[in-house]
Amino acid sequence: MAKISPMMAVPVVVFFGFVGLALVGMGREDPDNLPSALAGKAAPPVTVTEFPGKAGFDDATLRDGQVKLVNYWASWCGPCRAEHPNLEQMSKGGITIYGVNYKDQLGNAEAFLSELGDPYTALGRDESGRMALNWGLYGVPETYVIDGDGTVILRFPGPITQRVMKETILPALKKAAE
Repeated sequence: MAKISPMMAVPVVVFFGFVGLALVGMGREDPDNLPSALAGKAAPPVTVTEFPGKAGFDDATLRDGQVKLVNYWASWCGPCRAEHPNLEQMSKGGITIYGVNYKDQLGNAEAFLSELGDPYTALGRDESGRMALNWGLYGVPETYVIDGDGTVILRFPGPITQRVMKETILPALKKAAE
């Protein structure tokens, strides 16, 4: 009788391992939501360089007692362009938004804001991506709701649509103000 190699079981074990991971992932409250290690913790240090002609911000700004958004964006990012009108709307509604221009060329970033408007209370540049790495950025656009003590209440990856603004961002801002 032929002896069956234990190696024949490897594909079956790997398959059921993937099935198990899929089941765990589907069991999360929102499988599309990327988890954030920062939620409930102090925002990482602000290490931006100056955006010429614009007000800057720093660590103390994030801990000034006011609720705010920190929005990572870039001129080369299509979804950033799509979310921009919603940032403008929130800014005009009195929401403080600090912008972090991510790995962008200054001239392109200036042209982007000149064309679409500037919703940011203050701006900084993260040319190397070092600050983004410390914040756990997955990609742009990405927005963080920060309470007055500088604690991250919410991290939202992706563009802020009208629905996201109403169902996710505004409720998080309200929670941060409590």
